[in-house]
Amino acid sequence: MKMDGVQRAVLVLLVACCVLLAITQQASAAKHAVGGSQGWDESTNFDSWTSAQTFKVGDQLVFKYSQGLHSVVELSSEAAYKSCDIGKSVNSLSTGNDVVKLDKPGTRYFACGTTGHCGQGMKLKVTTVAGNAPSTPASSSSTPASTSAASPHFPGPASFVPLMILVILCAFSVF
Repeated sequence: MKMDGVQRAVLVLLVACCVLLAITQQASAAKHAVGGSQGWDESTNFDSWTSAQTFKVGDQLVFKYSQGLHSVVELSSEAAYKSCDIGKSVNSLSTGNDVVKLDKPGTRYFACGTTGHCGQGMKLKVTTVAGNAPSTPASSSSTPASTSAASPHFPGPASFVPLMILVILCAFSVF
């Protein structure tokens, strides 16, 4: 099957639109540096920090702290969060530069795994919302994400490959 100049231009335009949509979705996610400039530390007021943020599906939490001094433990429930029961953990991280992807709507709970730190307020409750509205991180506490999944209203970049193939096949079938 041979394409003329108009058909080729339409095909290139369709592919370019798909690529642009994928790039736009990647740029709309945010990386939230937990605790802002203070980081993941006992002196940070995490309730105040989270109240100034909007977390959406596709965003990432970045926990920066002194390795060996702190850790990040994801707790299984609000009850475990309130009582600082780190024994009921979903995940534990300890690199000092931990990234947690917010991949679905809902509330997640985090605490420092170092004995006594959670009781001193070193815990975080994050509610992630669905939707395509932009994240609203505090300006000093986040940067645009270079790679992340998008919100449920728009498929992530990996989902664009089948979509692009479908668009190309449709373009060929029209001509």
